[in-house]
Amino acid sequence: MNRMLRWLSLVGLGLLAAQPALAQQPRDRSTYIEYNTSYYLDVIEPAVDPPPAKKKSWRVLKADLTGRNFPTDPQLYQQVWHQPPVSQGKTSTCWCYATTSFYESEVKRLTGREVRLSTMYTVYWEYVERARYFVQQRGQMFLGEGSETNAVARMMKRYGIVPEEQYSCLRPGQQFPDHTRLFAEVETYLKSVKQHNAWNEAQVVATVRAILDHHLGPPPTEVVVDGKKLTPLQYLNEVLKIRPDDYVDFMSLLEKPQLQRAEYEVPDNWWKSDVYHNVPLDQFMQGLKQAIRRGFSVAIGGDFSEPGLEGSRQVAIVPTFDIPADYIDEHARQLRFSNRSTTDDHAVHLVGVHTVDGKDWFLCKDSGAGSRNGAHPGYYFIHEDYVKLKIMTYTVHKDAVRELLAQFP
Repeated sequence: MNRMLRWLSLVGLGLLAAQPALAQQPRDRSTYIEYNTSYYLDVIEPAVDPPPAKKKSWRVLKADLTGRNFPTDPQLYQQVWHQPPVSQGKTSTCWCYATTSFYESEVKRLTGREVRLSTMYTVYWEYVERARYFVQQRGQMFLGEGSETNAVARMMKRYGIVPEEQYSCLRPGQQFPDHTRLFAEVETYLKSVKQHNAWNEAQVVATVRAILDHHLGPPPTEVVVDGKKLTPLQYLNEVLKIRPDDYVDFMSLLEKPQLQRAEYEVPDNWWKSDVYHNVPLDQFMQGLKQAIRRGFSVAIGGDFSEPGLEGSRQVAIVPTFDIPADYIDEHARQLRFSNRSTTDDHAVHLVGVHTVDGKDWFLCKDSGAGSRNGAHPGYYFIHEDYVKLKIMTYTVHKDAVRELLAQFP
């Protein structure tokens, strides 16, 4: 009995000795707040047709950030050139806004040109290819507005790209895009195709294009740049100097073999893209940090619906009541992805980095309404722990991550 008591005492002393390591990170508290949708409700919705009948409000659980100081001045950050933020309006096309912004930064890096590229041109062709795939798969696919960051290179490779001013898809006086009716019509039509087994690919694609032409207008077949007429593919290749095959995608999941390319299994990867380079989490983070410090920006995607992300303060952290920082690793990341507490719901453009007390913060340009309720509309300031736990994929130029790619066949 005495031996057992001595053993328990030693165990207790060991646990007490371990406490200071955990105590170094102060405990965060949670609080319920009124969800801040002021920009969306007060600016976007009144500008769409028809405006909604009444406003909605609800309370959400968030980390209590009272009295906390964060690096929320963009001027503190080492930045990559980027166009000012724009709103995606009432659409679910963040994937295209974030990645189109990313390619605008790439054009500046490669050619020195400062361009605004059309997001809706890519969205148009994404709908077309989604309809084609729907027929080929006999309707066994996810229908939605969302997609992945690598979809933009996929569409550019096939259809090219055009300047924003030559295909904005905004009607005279329209401030924001609104795809509510567009998507409802496409979805209703494709469900009817499936219900009636009307698997005529050419007819389905033509009908979806007719819907898109009505809401967005037909996409241009040529653009005029410096007085010269070019096809969208010529504009991509000859003017912008973008080579879609030069861009690579990364993820870090234990469910797939590491240091191999694999499919990212989420609904928005509707075409089941399997080009993601799956790397250990430390390499995932190292590649991201190296890229931004080497002058490359990055398009990132992951979960932006967490209690540690607060729109009024425009910051994203991981509170200790979720998981202490020292315990964020591959297993914590995989658990949240497997049990679906980590979702793939948003994409942003990572354009800057700043170090505070040995930890990196990232400046991210965002097209969503949630980032427009603070002092710097269109930006989030994201702690590296949040990226480590909740950002699932990124797209970057291959030259930014040469060391990572060297490990793959």
